[in-house]
Amino acid sequence: MVTDRGFDELVAEAEAAPVEGWGFSWLAGRATEERPPWGYAGLVGARLATVDAALDIDTGGGEVLAEAPAPPPLLVATEAWPPNVPVARRTLRRVGGHVVRVGERPPLPFRDAAFDLVVSRHPVHTWWDEVARVLRPGGSYLSQQIGPGTVRELSEAILGPLPPPEHRHPEHAVAAAEAAGLTVVDLRTATLRTVFHDIGAVVWFLRKVVWTVPGFTVDGHRAALRRLDERIRAEGRFVAHARRFLIEARRR
Repeated sequence: MVTDRGFDELVAEAEAAPVEGWGFSWLAGRATEERPPWGYAGLVGARLATVDAALDIDTGGGEVLAEAPAPPPLLVATEAWPPNVPVARRTLRRVGGHVVRVGERPPLPFRDAAFDLVVSRHPVHTWWDEVARVLRPGGSYLSQQIGPGTVRELSEAILGPLPPPEHRHPEHAVAAAEAAGLTVVDLRTATLRTVFHDIGAVVWFLRKVVWTVPGFTVDGHRAALRRLDERIRAEGRFVAHARRFLIEARRR
């Protein structure tokens, strides 16, 4: 869909829109992304029904836990970005979840072997030693993570050509998990088509998913945004590819 609205109007609307939490409903009708085939929220919901104590790291707005049909007796989530904390607390109140604001670096404010299950969707960084520490023997860590070079096409449309990605490779996660004393029992990868239909969707996405273009601002990247706007109008869409991997590891 090529919009008839102008560049400045679309950009101003996207700049003013809230980006708290980790939901993407603002993009409805303006951008789409294929979902990973494993159904992360469903996997988490099923696991939560089988444990007594669970922790969600980097919960965002608590969206994944809120879908759990049978939450455990103890359900805790952490969040480091201050605007997300009140959103997550409101979201998780209805399933009996507790949200703890934490710093961006360890340690986690929990005792050793406190949880049967630790989960995390799209963590900024996985502190494997801390995950292993707070898991009970036999407990599991289940995480959907961002893979290397995700939506690289969009990053390069704004920043120009980039070197090959060095971080977020699944094999690096496996090595780090095993070095922390965990056993990796599942690893799956997926490449997902991501489509943006207008420049406002691009701006909102870059404000929310901040690692796509580090330090992104509209004023600092206006020329590149205008070029991308012209491309979207000419071609009807801008296509990128997100990369995800699912990893499950157990404490020995």
